[in-house]
Amino acid sequence: MAKLCVNIDHVATIRQARLSHEPDPLLAAREAMKSGADGITVHLREDRRHIQDRDVQALSEIPGIELNLEMAPTPEMVEIACRIQPRMVMLVPEGRQEITTEGGLDVVGERVRVSEAIQQLSAAGLRVSLFIDAALDQVRASADLGASVCEIHTGPYAEAVEQTSESGPDLAAARLEEVCRAGSLVRTLGMRFNAGHALNYENVSRLAATEGLDELHIGHSIVSRSVFTGMSNAVAEMKNLIDRASKGLE
Repeated sequence: MAKLCVNIDHVATIRQARLSHEPDPLLAAREAMKSGADGITVHLREDRRHIQDRDVQALSEIPGIELNLEMAPTPEMVEIACRIQPRMVMLVPEGRQEITTEGGLDVVGERVRVSEAIQQLSAAGLRVSLFIDAALDQVRASADLGASVCEIHTGPYAEAVEQTSESGPDLAAARLEEVCRAGSLVRTLGMRFNAGHALNYENVSRLAATEGLDELHIGHSIVSRSVFTGMSNAVAEMKNLIDRASKGLE
């Protein structure tokens, strides 16, 4: 059954808009965990636009937390991860001008930089995940460099769901098949298969039913819904959709 890892970055986005102490990402993490989240994800960006170093440190000290730290493969971030010791580190591409992560890490084109980061993190006893597009050459390169996990970028699938009309071709089915094919190779090569990006309450069920899927990482949609329903209800609803789909009930 696919697990739910809740990304709380945008709780910090709201806080940083006023450089205030609220809303508190730690409180969001605790509420998400109490409501069924299997893990918490944060992205410590180089420009510190939302999550701050103190957030990562404090989150890592919550008893029982399964913390996934997203970060660029830079010396600064590697040092922080080795010191904080989260459950998992996910290497992602990062651009200063982007609103959110756009596209997967180019493992094929950045083999040296990515390999150095993986080696240092692995030597520190950390599980390393790579956020990649649903491209088989990227999966193979990830395995070659020693990644433990691949998170397949589901943005194209989510976008296709938005574009698909009732009378037109099911673009989402083709994009979903790409994710499934990449995920199958991930598992064949001995890595764990995770997925995430742009997932929401409307598109998650078809993906959650995918065989062998270990974790789904979802943030913006849950934080958005929590504005109206509260974090506990937003997480519980998403968790229920994933569980039902995993059991073939959707």
